[in-house]
Amino acid sequence: MTSRRTFLAGALALGAAPLAAQERRFFRIGMLETVPIAANNTNLAELHKGLKDLGYEESKHYVVLYRSAEGRTERFAALAAELVRQKVDVFLTRGTPATLAARDTESGIPVIASAIADSIDGVTGLTSAVAELGAKRLELLKAVAPGVKRVGSIVNPDNPAALALWKVLEGAAPGMNLKVEMIDVRKPETLAASLEQAVKNGVDGFVFGIETLTQASQTLLIDFAARNRVPAVYAARHFVEAGGLLSYGVLYSNLYYRSATYIDKVLKGAKPADLPIEKPTKFELVINRKTAHALKIVIPPDLFLRSDEIIE
Repeated sequence: MTSRRTFLAGALALGAAPLAAQERRFFRIGMLETVPIAANNTNLAELHKGLKDLGYEESKHYVVLYRSAEGRTERFAALAAELVRQKVDVFLTRGTPATLAARDTESGIPVIASAIADSIDGVTGLTSAVAELGAKRLELLKAVAPGVKRVGSIVNPDNPAALALWKVLEGAAPGMNLKVEMIDVRKPETLAASLEQAVKNGVDGFVFGIETLTQASQTLLIDFAARNRVPAVYAARHFVEAGGLLSYGVLYSNLYYRSATYIDKVLKGAKPADLPIEKPTKFELVINRKTAHALKIVIPPDLFLRSDEIIE
């Protein structure tokens, strides 16, 4: 009897060993990002928290190889190829250009998007509802600055997500008695001059989306709006924390936290194509009272009540 029990126990242990080994296997996450790591600490911390809640410990079970295009979408292809050479086990990307670059390596490495405007074949992850929120940001701009007539928006035509946002703005503007102007910018070095020209063309307000160029140019955008005393609505809270007027958008840190679940499922054998793209569930309205005062803008009381945070 003892021998039989010993045999059965040994057989069970052997049967369980591959699964345990798989769960403990050290893996590499290749992150393709739009901004340097120092500007992305909050989101990265939420990713680590999500993985920790699933039983993974950084350095013990995984490492993050972080690569940033720093505002230049043309760099994504080379960065993705570099991560392939580093033998990452999974890509975690932000934005359409980064996600396409990872997928187009044709390396077979699973691609998970922490925030993407719309679904892409062969990729899983979370959408950021970038385009859908464009009309809401126009409404907010009109609410805080009812005198605005012509609204400028930066568009990089090489980014499908930026074009999608532009179409939403273009469609919503007439119903608000607004005109919109596309500010075609594809390189960081042409941004300042393009903004100056927009103001000369009569643009008296801005709605800034969130993509590689705008994220990397956060300081320039905020300083320009302040210097020219024009109201601007942004797509994420970090712009307002840095001095922008107000933002309405997805709580991006929550998307990074939820990305951990996708990484866990893919590492356990799930195919990205079989995992549904999930929508954001948390949004936030953030207002900078000091910036509003500097622009002599009176924030409507109902916006104060609806806001998630007032930055003093």
